Amino acid sequence: MSVQKPASWIYTEEFVPEPPALEAARRRGEELGATPVLPGTGAALRLLAASVQAHTVVEIGTGAGVSALWLLEGMPSDGVLTTIDIEAEQHRAARQAFSAAGLAPQRTRVITGHALDVLPRLADGAYDMVLVDGEKREYPDYVEQALRIVRVGGVVAVDNMLWHDRVADPAARDETTTLLRNLGKRLRDDERLQTTLLPVGDGLLVAVRRA
Repeated sequence: MSVQKPASWIYTEEFVPEPPALEAARRRGEELGATPVLPGTGAALRLLAASVQAHTVVEIGTGAGVSALWLLEGMPSDGVLTTIDIEAEQHRAARQAFSAAGLAPQRTRVITGHALDVLPRLADGAYDMVLVDGEKREYPDYVEQALRIVRVGGVVAVDNMLWHDRVADPAARDETTTLLRNLGKRLRDDERLQTTLLPVGDGLLVAVRRA
């Protein structure tokens, strides 16, 4: 492997500048202990939302609103993002971020609750994109719901799929690493999906539902 690999990763993460509203939301997220997506991941999410002209997006795991802001930047001006989190304090921080960014209230639907209670109430095939970034132990169940609610041609993005570089290390066999490694392979081999794993941030797995 090239010795320039770490430098290239840093260059990629810093390639797209982070707007001031996103930088402020990132700081709030770090203060709350809600680890925000890195700029490279955010820029990839924005690009994915724009590429499918995502009018309807579901986000599992709101944090302080960082990933939501990136997604909304890529969505059409009339697009609506539904974001789900069990922590009311994080939703307050996210609403503050949305307001600071000048977003109209109707652009976001903030739902406080357990995602696995909320997701079954969402309609089949009704969404253009779903971002999974919640409790890691629940990722397989989140993904199952995401594949149900996303339309054919829509995108499911799953964050943290390299999990602090542990997934790529065959010697790392802790419960979370093993769960994410197996989930990635399962999605890669699912014939309904076109899948890739992007080495941005902590690893972003992207799947397009083709059937």
